Amino acid sequence: MSITPGAIRFNTDSMKLEYYRGGPVGFGTTTTTGEWVNITTDSPDIQTGGTRGVYAGGGPSAVNTANYINVDTTGNALSFGTLTGTSKEGCGLASRTRGIFLLGQSPANSDSIDMITIASTGSAEDFGNLHTGAARVVDACSNQIRGLFAGQESPSRTNDIRYITIAEKDDTVDFGDLTANKGFGAGCSSSTRGVFGGGRDPGGTSVDTIEFVTISTLGNASDFGDLTETNVSLGAGSNSIRGIFGGGSTTTYTNTIQYITIATLGDALDFGDLTEPRNPRGMSSSTRIAFGGGFDPSPGANTDIIDYVQIMSTGNAIDFGDLTYTNQNGSALSNGHGGLG
Repeated sequence: MSITPGAIRFNTDSMKLEYYRGGPVGFGTTTTTGEWVNITTDSPDIQTGGTRGVYAGGGPSAVNTANYINVDTTGNALSFGTLTGTSKEGCGLASRTRGIFLLGQSPANSDSIDMITIASTGSAEDFGNLHTGAARVVDACSNQIRGLFAGQESPSRTNDIRYITIAEKDDTVDFGDLTANKGFGAGCSSSTRGVFGGGRDPGGTSVDTIEFVTISTLGNASDFGDLTETNVSLGAGSNSIRGIFGGGSTTTYTNTIQYITIATLGDALDFGDLTEPRNPRGMSSSTRIAFGGGFDPSPGANTDIIDYVQIMSTGNAIDFGDLTYTNQNGSALSNGHGGLG
């Protein structure tokens, strides 16, 4: 069935009004297939004066520190507040108003999930718990309604996908399974599709797998394609069209940035390079992704680096500023990413 770009419908599952964004001739998108997108009456500019990225936790010793930036400007991060506990090797996801952090290692594996109000600053509150028990390093993504956690690194690598309703404080619920057991990958999304890339299999070997799910349904992930290289502990973000994966570790730390078109299937393509090889975390707006933190093998130390790229271009990252602390394996989120339409 052919759908005219700009068509409007009411989605009885999400209880949201949606419009149809078409292919290359429809509404400026470069995708070859269309998708239904939530019509929003809010924006990061109304909420926070621009897309706000929040970076929290990290190691080597887990901390409870949280920083924030305006993704669409440049400059050093500012203090946001604190998590409910120390955290590293967790993950983050968000709606336009609420940010969600899985604490990960705190310092032992934790099942705690925190929440923040992105437009404010201050201390996080308890949201709920993982239904599978204490775990660390799961991939994460979201749209405006649901957040997804996929796989885990410890205490064992699994294929579990579970979800939360971001507006409701509660524990996670089973969604389905990844195509294989893995941990330490990264996730990004459009408003309809969640994508998980990279990670490490139960034998400890890094993988180049990319897989996807439809966020509003339940079920198992399907194969999307492959990254340009096997990769662990990489950063990711997206707008509604492109997903970007940056840095991470292959046999050594890498500065590679690669991209996919979320609405299609296929292998990732080369985008450019980070300013330094490292394993950062990503915070994205509709136009830009900022990569924060990570371990830099030269000089062999954790960093406070933030750099950025323009999502719809290709090329090397540019210096953005610095976090307030040096760290690796923190968690990051934003209120302007591609899952929000």
